[in-house]
Amino acid sequence: MSISRRTLALSLVLASVLTLVGAAFAARPASQDAREPEKLAPITVILVRHAEKASDDPRDPTLSDAGKARAEKLARMFASSGVQHVFASEFKRTRLTVEPLANAAKLAIEVVPAGTPEELVAKLRALPPGAKALVAGHSNTVPKLAELLGAKLSNLEKGPAGEQFPDAQYDRVVVLSLPASTFGAPGLLEWTMGD
Repeated sequence: MSISRRTLALSLVLASVLTLVGAAFAARPASQDAREPEKLAPITVILVRHAEKASDDPRDPTLSDAGKARAEKLARMFASSGVQHVFASEFKRTRLTVEPLANAAKLAIEVVPAGTPEELVAKLRALPPGAKALVAGHSNTVPKLAELLGAKLSNLEKGPAGEQFPDAQYDRVVVLSLPASTFGAPGLLEWTMGD
């Protein structure tokens, strides 16, 4: 059985390439291998609607007593979660919803205008791998943020600006696990906190 010169040459080239690739992987520092899982850690984003609002100001209300209690409950729920970033819109009700958690964790609340969901999505996607962020939004902005991050929420109503949470629903929590790469859909978990 004879091997042609062409087959022999291709075999030698392939063997050389495989040897070089193997040597390159073997030459990688061990510390780089140790960091790989860290680079692949997903970004966790917790989305909530602001807590129940008061009737003190129709344009920019504060929280009602029930809303203040819900904000405290939210802080207790996520106190040991390792949240490192807190976002809210420019409205009092979103800031007051996350304020107890931000104060307990000694975190600043980053304000991103409600009308700029793409800006908030860019900030969330720019967080380092493994980061955990809590975002307080509105009945219409939370579903939009989830959609822009690649998730489709359930049990929404049609509203004037698109899909939204039912008007009386303040206890919904959405947790998204964004993959480290931009490929693939995020993991999604939805639940209600109850009263």
